[in-house]
Amino acid sequence: MKVLVFGGTGFIGNRVLRKLLDRGHDVAAFDINPALPAYDQDFQSRVQILRGDITLMDDVVEAMLTVKPDHVLNLAYLMGAGDPHLGVRLNVLGMDNCFEAARLCGIQRVVYASSLTVYGEQLNFGERPVVEADFRHGKGLYAASKIYNEHQAEWYSAAYGMQITGLRAAHVTGWDKVRGSTDHVKCITEPARGKPVEFPFRDAMRLPIHVSDVAEIFSRLVEDDASRHPVYNSGGNGISMGDLAALVTRFVPDSQITFAQETGGRDASSIWLMDNSRWLDEYDYPLPAFEHRVLEMINEVRQDAGLPLIAGESVHA
Repeated sequence: MKVLVFGGTGFIGNRVLRKLLDRGHDVAAFDINPALPAYDQDFQSRVQILRGDITLMDDVVEAMLTVKPDHVLNLAYLMGAGDPHLGVRLNVLGMDNCFEAARLCGIQRVVYASSLTVYGEQLNFGERPVVEADFRHGKGLYAASKIYNEHQAEWYSAAYGMQITGLRAAHVTGWDKVRGSTDHVKCITEPARGKPVEFPFRDAMRLPIHVSDVAEIFSRLVEDDASRHPVYNSGGNGISMGDLAALVTRFVPDSQITFAQETGGRDASSIWLMDNSRWLDEYDYPLPAFEHRVLEMINEVRQDAGLPLIAGESVHA
């Protein structure tokens, strides 16, 4: 199978490339920044890399005509707050370019990244996991763009018989993440480097999921010709920043993690309880224990910094 990944050299995209290559697929990456990270140089020669701008329809169509993929994955997105005009062009027009170019080129299968932000705050649902049928309360440009993307996908699937599937990913975490929500990342990586770190609220809640697990979910979706449902929750590990700090301190006892306030963050927190049984029922990929992923991140940071590794059981996938 040949797969074209938009945003393929990014934080999640480069992990997806590796997984698809390891499974014997022919893979191409499209990105405005076509350079893979240094740690991916071992497979760079096996990937067809195209530089392009997903906000330009001509670039997107040219990429699809050049690669002639069987399936397409779109991970190209502007994370977090920033220039609202650029955000709409990239997150809404870019997604529409992907869907429309796939239609024009006869590509039926497209997978794209949605987000837990479509649900808004956990306070909207009480102390229960959200499910895919729940109302989308998300506010702000990023969440609104993701909600609109889901509508776009529904329209194209219904109008043209396409198989377009989204993943509502939780707070993706990994040692080299630098964009989007990063407090849960810094709570792990800064102590691993021996640096102090402070956060506003100990009781602020997060729903981290390791980037390798998100990449696995995207890989399985894009390998499939069709999915039973139009969108899936990724699931994740609901945890407070204080409990995450305690977990990190188990592995790095001299961690210096402090909080400005003990309480005040929980009610403003986004989703931290997410049901992913729809995904598990169809694709049977349960998430590894999060504490093993935390240790893995700590050791990736320490290896990068030339520091001694921490003994313990970790996961490599």
